[in-house]
Amino acid sequence: MRVVMAFSGGMDSTGLLIRLLADGCKVTCITYDYGQKHVIEIERAIQNIKYLTINDIEVEHKVVNLTSVMGLFHSSLISNSEEIPEGHYDEEQMKSTVVPNRNAIFSSILYGYALSIGVKEDTDVQIALGVHSGDHAIYPDCRPEFYDILEKAFAIGNWNSEKVSLYLPYIKGNKETILRDSIKSCSKLGLDFNTVFANTNTSYNPDVNGRSSGTSGADIERILAFYSIGKKDPIEYIKPWEEVLSEALKIQLKYHVMKESGTERPFTGEYDKHFKKGIYTCSDCGKKLFSSKSKFDSGCGWPAFSEEVNEADIIQINDSSYGMTRIEVRCSGCESHLGHLFHESRGPRYCINSICLDFKGE
Repeated sequence: MRVVMAFSGGMDSTGLLIRLLADGCKVTCITYDYGQKHVIEIERAIQNIKYLTINDIEVEHKVVNLTSVMGLFHSSLISNSEEIPEGHYDEEQMKSTVVPNRNAIFSSILYGYALSIGVKEDTDVQIALGVHSGDHAIYPDCRPEFYDILEKAFAIGNWNSEKVSLYLPYIKGNKETILRDSIKSCSKLGLDFNTVFANTNTSYNPDVNGRSSGTSGADIERILAFYSIGKKDPIEYIKPWEEVLSEALKIQLKYHVMKESGTERPFTGEYDKHFKKGIYTCSDCGKKLFSSKSKFDSGCGWPAFSEEVNEADIIQINDSSYGMTRIEVRCSGCESHLGHLFHESRGPRYCINSICLDFKGE
């Protein structure tokens, strides 16, 4: 099969390229220089093309310069005036990393080139993209319905469109899917998995030496994907792997508890047996919640408080989930889930997840 693909030099497009080559496709890769801060990804893409060449695998590779056009757009990925947000992917927080209409522009160029190849070589051509479900909530131009409509529009607007089709093998998968698929593809091609993925970049805010920060949403998603397959990420991070993994797992847990109303495992939290004097605040927005004077050892496995501080104004919501009748408590500053309130014979017990709290000592 003749294939044209967008090859950023990131983990997703690299996994896709290896899959296509393992399937015996003849591939043309197009890498876009659009003024992205993480331009190191282009260098990594070139490194992997060289690695493939050394292993007698031929791939046509073109770098297309779009800096003059996309420099008109506003995004923290291409603007020096706005910082890359850190932490778990969150729709509101991460909107700044959206480059307006980026994938439509990239796909339009790919489509035009695929049509040209289709006519010139008298063959059918697939346009392959490494978009996956982990991108759907943050990037509207990574959603299946976007590509369904885009493909129809391209077909209406071009002659010979029957020669071109989109190929999105990971659209319902995620980064873990891509890595597991890549292990098989590398083995089939006789390539070293660690070398291939060391020659990639996912970080939106690498340092001047090209080391990944481990702090952007893209970093965290990648770190957790490698953790899920039981492998250490072969790229270099600013901090040791054990540290970036620990921080990523903490961020994942915090997001799960505070934004998805999850619960940390009992007796594992930092503040379960913590009884120093001071104030406990919301770890998401910093609002004061509890004083150490109201903290007691309930034996339940989570920090317990008999009352909130006056200015907390903690939100109480009836919760009938899991066949129980409880009172959910949320921070009034950011509406993040904190835990539950129980009215017992000894009095009120605010049962709070440690991950939701920060402590400021006296």
